[in-house]
Amino acid sequence: MKNALIVGRFQPFHKGHLTLIENLSRRYGEIYIIIGSATESGTLKNPFTVEERIEMIKRALEARGMTNFEISSVEDFHDDKLWTTAIKKAFSFDVVYSRNPWTIECFRKNGVKARSHKFFHERKYSGNEIRKRIKKGVSWEDLIPAEVYAYLKTIRGEERLKKLSKGT
Repeated sequence: MKNALIVGRFQPFHKGHLTLIENLSRRYGEIYIIIGSATESGTLKNPFTVEERIEMIKRALEARGMTNFEISSVEDFHDDKLWTTAIKKAFSFDVVYSRNPWTIECFRKNGVKARSHKFFHERKYSGNEIRKRIKKGVSWEDLIPAEVYAYLKTIRGEERLKKLSKGT
């Protein structure tokens, strides 16, 4: 069976991400999940650390009995070829899924099949939308898996985002 790789920031991991991974896990053997912008955290756009994002994803997938996944991060290179080569060396996959046009182009020009996956309720399940709602104090709990919400509560993620958004 073929394997798939997903690249995303997962800031935070939401139900759109979950739906994508559930769909791909029915079609592929292993799902490799690569955390993008892994060294970036503590900003409004990237509030959570790579370790926190890994934990969010693990909790959501394991709660659904999923076992055919591996989560990792790869150093950010400012060189498309070095970045894709590092990922290709670390994982054995047949196709890459991402919504980021730059990511798709990086893989394609380095000989890897890459596809843009569809959004699942684009305006609803979006890290930008979730962060915006938290900033405004608008309900957002239904946009993420319950396990992720519980985890964000334990790490005071909502408070962190509100603090980061002061002055913006």
